Amino acid sequence: MPSSGTLIAESLHPGAVLEGLDLRVTKIVRAEVGNVEVGQPLLWTLLEFTVSDDDVERLAETLQEQLSPIGGWYCDFRNDEETHVVFHHRRFRYRRGDDTAREEAKNYGRTVGVPEPQLDWPV
Repeated sequence: MPSSGTLIAESLHPGAVLEGLDLRVTKIVRAEVGNVEVGQPLLWTLLEFTVSDDDVERLAETLQEQLSPIGGWYCDFRNDEETHVVFHHRRFRYRRGDDTAREEAKNYGRTVGVPEPQLDWPV
């Protein structure tokens, strides 16, 4: 079963490349939701996507290298069984509904500057 999530285009560091992945963009949204106080632009491009089971690991590994370390960025994606939350050089993977593991990922997000309202990926 494929996983789905949202990637914020502005979260990728300059020169970042995501290629060779079975990634399908299902929706693109532009929204003024960023937090300039933490180094994020106000205007974001949200890319809603699905990724095949075969490419979940490669996507997570790629994002760990391609997400900007500045601005409190992460990308989350999930299927019915598990959630992945990826930061620059750090990844959390846990069973859906595991509140302890989810809180651990949120706590890490706080340490890298993710604003509290943005620690809102689905349970």
